[in-house]
Amino acid sequence: MNWSSQKPARRARERKEDKIKQWKEEQWPRIAAAARQEGRTIVFVDESGLSQKPARKSTWSPETETPVLEFNFSWKKLSCIGGITLRSVYFQLHESSIKSDEVCGFVDHLSRHIKGPILIVWDGLRAHWSKQVKAHIEARGERIKIEQLPAYAPELNPIEYLWGYIKGNDLANFCAKDLVELDAATRKAILRTRRIKSHLRAFWIQSELDLSDI
Repeated sequence: MNWSSQKPARRARERKEDKIKQWKEEQWPRIAAAARQEGRTIVFVDESGLSQKPARKSTWSPETETPVLEFNFSWKKLSCIGGITLRSVYFQLHESSIKSDEVCGFVDHLSRHIKGPILIVWDGLRAHWSKQVKAHIEARGERIKIEQLPAYAPELNPIEYLWGYIKGNDLANFCAKDLVELDAATRKAILRTRRIKSHLRAFWIQSELDLSDI
């Protein structure tokens, strides 16, 4: 019958498929063309949580002996805010959740490390569009511009694939004893991935965005 066992993909009920399609086919080409004309570096920004509770992934073990991952029952999390360009990845780790202060700090981080004008593309997270963040960006004049992704469309953001990659590879089955160990492992994983340019390109390709204008 041509059926097979498959893991379902998760998708928000609130998605507006027509708006997502319109953004991908109309808004994104406009954004990319304008950035190219103005000499702007496009940076897709997003946040992710990293936990002491390990992401489980199949591994090798003697038959009849199930591998056991031991982790702290009162596990804690790190918050990571990151940005990806066609050539590099930028990130900061925090023990607290990502709020306006952290977003402003990351905008400054991008400004220090990326030469020339910048175009940030991110989602509708409240912290991204707070009065504090808007004022912080406006104070930089034309140096930084902002564009918003359509709601509930993480697949359009290339950095989502970076988060999935490090969690499913470098950090899979990793049981950090504390946040210091988790911080070190996360930094090592992101920095290792950043050096592999073919991986960065693959994350962009997975988003299925037209890259001809950037």
